Amino acid sequence: MEHILGEEWTIIPAGGSTGEAYYAQNNNKRLFLKRNSSPFLAVLSAEGIVPKLVWTKRLENGDVITAQEWLEGRELKQEEMKHPRVAKLLSKIHHSSELLDMLMRISKHPLLPEDILEDIKENERLFTNIDPWKQIYIAINYLESKLDEVRAAKHVVCHCDMNHNNWMLSRDDQLYLIDWDNAMVADPAMDLGMLLHWYIPKEDWKPWLERYGVEDTENLYTRMTWYAVAQSLTFIQWHRMRGDVEEAAQRTESLMQLMVNHGIWNP
Repeated sequence: MEHILGEEWTIIPAGGSTGEAYYAQNNNKRLFLKRNSSPFLAVLSAEGIVPKLVWTKRLENGDVITAQEWLEGRELKQEEMKHPRVAKLLSKIHHSSELLDMLMRISKHPLLPEDILEDIKENERLFTNIDPWKQIYIAINYLESKLDEVRAAKHVVCHCDMNHNNWMLSRDDQLYLIDWDNAMVADPAMDLGMLLHWYIPKEDWKPWLERYGVEDTENLYTRMTWYAVAQSLTFIQWHRMRGDVEEAAQRTESLMQLMVNHGIWNP
C-alpha cells in the first residue's frame, strides 16, 4: 500500500472478513483503504449509504484499491438497532433502483432459496461431529419443508450481514451501513429476518416493519424465519470451515433458541 500513497503516509492494517482493509494517515489527512472491495462502492457512496468514496486505482496485477473518507464514529450498540433510522436506511437500500441495476449489471443473479439450501446441503460435512447434531438436521428439514412457501415476488439488493458491527454512526450523527463484500440480489426477507430475529423483540416487529414500509403478513414472517434459520446454518458452516469452533458453537446455540422460539424444535 505504501507505494500507492507515498512514504509520507502511515499504513495500519484494519482487518476485514474478506479482502484487505487499511487505515492511512498523513498529518491531518486520513483515508480508509480496501483492496478489491465491492465493485458498486461508488453507487453506495453516491447514495450516502457508505462514507464518501475519494478515489479508485487499479493495480498492474488487476487488484483495485479504493479510498474512502475516514470518519470518526462508532458501531451501533445492539439495542440501537431498534431505532427508526435503521429501518429507514434499510428501506432506502432495498428500494434503490440504482443499487439494483448496478448489482445486476455485474452478473449478480437473484439468490433463490433453493440455491441457499443446496449450498448448505453440499457442505453438510462441516456439521460433522457438531454438538448437537440432531438439531442441525431438524433445521435443514425445516428449510426443505417450507421451501415452496418462501418464493419472493420481489428481489432487491441485500447486504446479507445485518450484524450491528456493520452499522456505523459518525461523529456528526450520520448513519452508514458498511462492509458490502457479501451483497446479493435476493428476497428482502433475508436482511429483515436476520435483523429482526437478532435484535428486535417480537412484540416490536409490527411497528418496526411499518417504519420500514411493509405490511407484517404471515408470509413475510415465514420468509424471515426461513432466511434466519438458513443464514444461521451458513454462518455455522463458515466458522467451522475457518476453525472458529467457539464462534460456531455460539451460532449453534443461537440457532437452537431461534428454533424453540418459532416452534421448529421443542426440547
